[in-house]
Amino acid sequence: MRDAAVPADSGPADRSREVLGVPAFAFFWSATTIRAFGSAISGIAFQVLIVTVLHATPIEISIFSALSVVPYVFLGLIVGALMDRWRRQRTLMITSIGRAVALASITVLLLLNALSFWSLAIVTVILGVLVLFADSASQPLLPRIVPRNSLVMANARLGQSSTVAGTAGPALGGALLNLLGAPVLFLFDAVITAVSAVLQSRIKVKEPKPEPRTDGHHIGHDIAEGMRYTYRHRMLRPLALSVHTWFLGNSIVSTVFAVFVLRQLHLAAWAYGVTLAFGAVGGFLGALIAPRVGYRLGAGWGIFIGRALIVAPWLGLAIMPINAGSGIVVLLVVVSGAQFLYGLAMGIEDANDTGYRQAVAPDALQGRMNSTIRTVNRVVFLLGALLAGLLATFLGYRLTIGIGAIIFAVAALIVLASPLRKARHTDTSE
Repeated sequence: MRDAAVPADSGPADRSREVLGVPAFAFFWSATTIRAFGSAISGIAFQVLIVTVLHATPIEISIFSALSVVPYVFLGLIVGALMDRWRRQRTLMITSIGRAVALASITVLLLLNALSFWSLAIVTVILGVLVLFADSASQPLLPRIVPRNSLVMANARLGQSSTVAGTAGPALGGALLNLLGAPVLFLFDAVITAVSAVLQSRIKVKEPKPEPRTDGHHIGHDIAEGMRYTYRHRMLRPLALSVHTWFLGNSIVSTVFAVFVLRQLHLAAWAYGVTLAFGAVGGFLGALIAPRVGYRLGAGWGIFIGRALIVAPWLGLAIMPINAGSGIVVLLVVVSGAQFLYGLAMGIEDANDTGYRQAVAPDALQGRMNSTIRTVNRVVFLLGALLAGLLATFLGYRLTIGIGAIIFAVAALIVLASPLRKARHTDTSE
């Protein structure tokens, strides 16, 4: 059933061209984009605080890394179920206000010289929980803002701005950190987050009132219903299994990549930054062409192409005869090319993957469907990161990366061997 707040269009191609012209999406996209820039800018300040100000030990650094994921693991399914009963637009706005206050508190603690490991850890947990609520609200809200056949374009636009923020944000954050200092930088991010809350308050969307629970029915039943729906659906089941497998492969390669190129290939820090920039360029281009790929070939083939393409760069790094003596030019070409293909593949598959599942699931199950997939992804990623450490220790970096490439190939084969390969963005009745 089409939402009255979403303009009717004549076809998928028309909708894809008009998505930025939908006022509600324009506010949604603007708020998400400036928030992404704020997070990327302040992210460098977090790293500097942890390492140089708090002088955190390796164990404490690992604790900080885990704190950002812990809320998803323990609260992801619960929050997803709540998002099918709460107003998602209001949740987005409230969480942005909460994040602004939390970020501003870091400024206050720094100015009072009261920042410690535990105080920053508490703020990190609070931010993690707020981000969880925001993520759980934004994904199911998007299908209420734009036509469902335009979801791939909407996700591509979000992916493009996120890639730009992730590329330019850290460099800008480093410059501002040197120029203004950490207290001002966190205050700057707090202001940006507050502005995003104002933009989110301008989103005009009709959200249906959920049906009341029957007697004896509680949130645990809601969670179970969402999981059953996701893993019994003939299209969402292979999509979920494929993306879980993809996350396992990605956790392995992303865990060892930096150590491999910096320690074994002896790539200079500046050169490592260049290779990551090529990955960002690939991600932007992938998001740019994702709608065309999805609409012309179908959502299933768009997802498969992204999943299959990602095998090549990691398999190449595993088998190509490069080493520290290969020379900076050769290393830059090979590693930058690998990162470019990596980003390109993710840009293509992500918009088609997310757009299709948002289009297929009914509004009443959007929050639970997304949280089910996202929570399992986070658990798989944590397990994969631990596995990567063991594999790299006993098998070496190259073989570990090769195993990651094989797992990526399995993720692609799941799509190819299932009905998902025939899925199209124009068909949301599956």
